[in-house]
Amino acid sequence: MLFMKGTPQEPRCGFSKQMVEILNKHNIQFSSFDIFSDEEVRQGLKTYSSWPTYPQLYVSGELIGGLDIIKELEASKELDTICPKAPKLEERLKVLTNKASVMLFMKGNKQEAKCGFSRQILEILNSTGIEYETFDILEDEEVRQGLKAYSNWPTYPQLYVKGELVGGLDIVKELKENGELLPILKGEN
Repeated sequence: MLFMKGTPQEPRCGFSKQMVEILNKHNIQFSSFDIFSDEEVRQGLKTYSSWPTYPQLYVSGELIGGLDIIKELEASKELDTICPKAPKLEERLKVLTNKASVMLFMKGNKQEAKCGFSRQILEILNSTGIEYETFDILEDEEVRQGLKAYSNWPTYPQLYVKGELVGGLDIVKELKENGELLPILKGEN
C-alpha cells in the first residue's frame, strides 16, 4: 500500500511520482491512498509510522519506507524480493482459463449477455445442464485483448474446458449438432 500525494495516475508531488515510476518499472502490484483526501490519515500516519514525510510504502502492513529507502532497495536489488509482483498477463490468462473446468469468456455474464453470439452460446450451455463459469471481457481490456493472442482465436465468445480452448459459437453449435458437445464439456474427450 502506497500512501502518496495524489494518485498513481496523477501524482501531486515529485517524490510520489518517482515512487510510482519505480513500482511500475518493477511490475509491483500495489494499491494507493491519496493523503490529500483525508487530513486525519495524513497527520495520524506520520505518528503511527514514526515517519514524517510522504510517500510511505507498506508491505503486509509493515512500513518499508519513503522514496530514499525504496531507491536504496532498488539499487541493492532487494526491492523485487520485498514487494509482490503483479502476475504477468500470460500467467493470469492461464489461471483464468482454468478457473472452472468449463469457462466461458463472453460479452456480459450468465445473467445478462451483451451480444447475440454470447446469448446464443449461453442458451446452448444452459441446455446441457453442465456447470460453468463466465468472465465478462468488457470488464477487463487487458484480458479481452490478451486472450485473443493467448488462444490464437480473434473473436468472442471463447469456450474453454480444463484450460483448453474448444472454440467460439460456430464450433460449439457444430459440436452440439454432432452430439459431441456434452462429452467434451464433461472432459471425456
